[in-house]
Amino acid sequence: MKRTMILYIKQGCPFCARVLDVARELGITFTLKDIAGPAVASELVALGGKRQVPYLMDEAHGAEMYESEDIVAYLKKHYGMAHGAHD
Repeated sequence: MKRTMILYIKQGCPFCARVLDVARELGITFTLKDIAGPAVASELVALGGKRQVPYLMDEAHGAEMYESEDIVAYLKKHYGMAHGAHD
């Protein structure tokens, strides 16, 4: 099953880097959208209501969330090795 996950980020953001590091450990890839571009920043505000990163959209589970710790916990729960991170 193909999973589409989008992660809104900003280069140099330590919270975004943490999410990306954990994702790398779990073998997860995202479509990355950098809010440095005004159109992407506007898209993020339209989706989530604020210009805060990281912001995850997991279309496979219908999940959307801010907060790096929440995103990391979500990724570990749903995509950790015990749950078949690579399926």
